[in-house]
Amino acid sequence: MKLISWNVNGLRACLKKDFLASCAALDPDVICLQETKLHAGQLELDLPGYRQYWNYADKKGYSGTAVFTKTQPLAVTCGFGEDLHRHEGRVITAEYEAFYLVCCYTPNAQDGLKRIGYRMEWEDDFRAYLVELDGKKPVVLCGDLNVAHNEIDLKNPGPNRGNAGFSDQERGKMTELLAAGFADTFRELYPDKTGAYSWWSYRFNARANNAGWRIDYFIVSRRLMDRVREAAIHPEVAGSDHCPVELVLELGETQSF
Repeated sequence: MKLISWNVNGLRACLKKDFLASCAALDPDVICLQETKLHAGQLELDLPGYRQYWNYADKKGYSGTAVFTKTQPLAVTCGFGEDLHRHEGRVITAEYEAFYLVCCYTPNAQDGLKRIGYRMEWEDDFRAYLVELDGKKPVVLCGDLNVAHNEIDLKNPGPNRGNAGFSDQERGKMTELLAAGFADTFRELYPDKTGAYSWWSYRFNARANNAGWRIDYFIVSRRLMDRVREAAIHPEVAGSDHCPVELVLELGETQSF
């Protein structure tokens, strides 16, 4: 089973930059999107063979997630936890026979860490949600998690220390998540790989110079790691300031873990 996660930074804009062709070339079983920047009824997407599930922010043109899947899930829910976390369209959970798939667009701490208080509350509540799911069946979490966990995960760690996405607080919460029974699939397979990034600023020719950050992830329940066959990043795919990331799972006939 091949899964793709991609922060498209506005799906309408990405559609003008070969989004459909990119999806066809990647040919995944599941496509998870973040930052769609849509509201209900604004776009009809022609993706034959995929069932479409959307979660929209209350605020128009902001945030938003989507899951497109060839296999019908057992259930799909939008949002999680308290009402506080349910207004920005940031989470979709699709339950399959063998696992829960959680598509997430984590809130940005913003310049000067202006939103770090809410970010910390989100992190604790979201981790509790994932642990609760994991108690029922394994979890596959994907999305733009808005943090580069370690220095190897961004080109210029020194100047960015303490900035949004590379603050000690955010990195610490990622450490807590992994310690709760989860694994960063890409780093598990490629622990020493440098220059592997999924987001580049639009400024300073950052993408051309590969001055990027790895902030888009597939994180799985640790007991799923022996089913992971690949975790890849696709910097060759344009259309957004992020590129797609990929996970390939081998699911047995019984699909039990």
